[in-house]
Amino acid sequence: MSTLSPAAQTVLRRRYLRRDEDGAVVETPDAMMRRVATNLARAEARFGGDVEETADRFYDVMQRLDFLPNSPTLMNAGTALQQLAACFVLPVEDSLPSIFETLKQTALIHQSGGGTGFSFSTLRPQGDIVQETGGVASGPVSFMRIYDAATEQIKQGGRRRGANMGVLDVTHPDIETFVTAKREAGALRNFNISVATSSEFWDAYRQGTSYPLVNPRTGAEVGRARAARILDLVAEMAWETGDPGLLFLDTINDDNPTPALGRIRATNPCGEVPLLPYEACVLGSVNLGRHTDGRRVAWEKLRDTVHTGVRLLDNAIEMSTFPVPEIEERMSANRKIGLGVMGFHDLLVDLRVPYDSDEAVEVADELMAFVHEAAWEASRRLADERGAFPNGTESTHGPPARNATTTSIAPTGTISMIAGCSASIEPLYSVAYTKHVMGGLEMVSDRFVEIAKERGFYSEALMHDLHGRPTIQDVDAVPDDVQRLFGTAHDVPAERHLQIQAAFQRHVDNAVSKTVNLPASASVETVRDLLLRARELDLKGVTVFRSGAKPEQVLGEDPLKEECVSECEYVTEPE
Repeated sequence: MSTLSPAAQTVLRRRYLRRDEDGAVVETPDAMMRRVATNLARAEARFGGDVEETADRFYDVMQRLDFLPNSPTLMNAGTALQQLAACFVLPVEDSLPSIFETLKQTALIHQSGGGTGFSFSTLRPQGDIVQETGGVASGPVSFMRIYDAATEQIKQGGRRRGANMGVLDVTHPDIETFVTAKREAGALRNFNISVATSSEFWDAYRQGTSYPLVNPRTGAEVGRARAARILDLVAEMAWETGDPGLLFLDTINDDNPTPALGRIRATNPCGEVPLLPYEACVLGSVNLGRHTDGRRVAWEKLRDTVHTGVRLLDNAIEMSTFPVPEIEERMSANRKIGLGVMGFHDLLVDLRVPYDSDEAVEVADELMAFVHEAAWEASRRLADERGAFPNGTESTHGPPARNATTTSIAPTGTISMIAGCSASIEPLYSVAYTKHVMGGLEMVSDRFVEIAKERGFYSEALMHDLHGRPTIQDVDAVPDDVQRLFGTAHDVPAERHLQIQAAFQRHVDNAVSKTVNLPASASVETVRDLLLRARELDLKGVTVFRSGAKPEQVLGEDPLKEECVSECEYVTEPE
């Protein structure tokens, strides 16, 4: 198989390869790829396909590191667990039996390697009456703390800490308590949180007016809040802690492929997959850095990889065992997959296009349009072979397709390390640095090293000097054009982050997980302006992270992204 970096080998050994009863690793990376490919190819027999040929096809695309499925698939395919999906949304209804039944289901999902999202918007507010007992309700945030404590005790599949997304509608009476919930150090450490907004809120913001706060138990208006005050509070807390983010539920539901089944109210932990209650999604990512000829995009290879990836992910649905019967039923009916990309910055380097350029936005737009069309082409072909997804008659789709959704952009934090590529659609964090997970992983940009050697400015002393630097823009030993090509997340202006995200979002069925990184010196006003700009760009959600906003980080002393909830193994890689 393709050469794995030392970091990739460490990640695989620590998290993915099978072990015996004594805990000793008994599987090689190549054997892992073969195990996954063989297991997923078995689905072909149900539809008259060629099992052996498909197994070879899946193995080839993975062992070349052209495409990798989400972590639960790599970990669990061909094992007794056989739970292959990464993302789940569960319902939380306004009763103790529902709250704790969902908590039990959450534990089962986390144990199997998945992450969970919830809308807590149906729960009655703090201080509201509990008619059965005559007491008063403790509110959504109190139950989130219970979920957080339970998650803390459960490792996903024994290898990854659990991760959650908590969503509360901006009209909920407890919205201010929710927005400030992470102000206390260590609070809700196993949660990302997002405020759900809709057009009514944004209309009130533009008009400088208030909007109603509604008790979900009664449907009655119980107060009003000024939209500007709430947005300022969101910006302040995002500046201070990295949370909350914003979800634009009206935009999300405009793209809901099955509106007859209900309104989407929550997402998976990183926000790239909006889901109905009891829905799940299987993810996988194309390594774009493996789809160039060194200077141009290898379009036909990319199309072939996307087609293989869609088949692999649909087979994963077929082969997966889900921990909750309701999920099994809804997953079979909607068959959502999320094929995405990683290695975008690597591809830009090959094309000699700086990340912080108008041309990079154009590349993102053209590239994802191609991937999106190829993914739907593959899904329609699968529908011809296997039948359309059962709820297709309730969908907004045109020609019959096998899957309700086909594309999503996940953070790919761990699988990008395995593939040895830049994460997702993010810019590089540094050309050389230590990633503080799993005892420390040494990360180096192979493309930077190759160019440095080709151009004659490589030296061990230079690499030592560059290690851990958040930018190379001030390094005289590096030519100006190379400095520009390897602009890091510190160097890319926030507006460009949003433009890149918007370019991808235009061609994605689900959503795009991307962090807008800001320097420590950024103001609360800057954060607020970015939230407004995200709304203008028709994004489905936005997360802003100011360097230094979290005490726990994974990328060195000058942080770029929060550790959030799971050693960066889930929250920076929900796959």
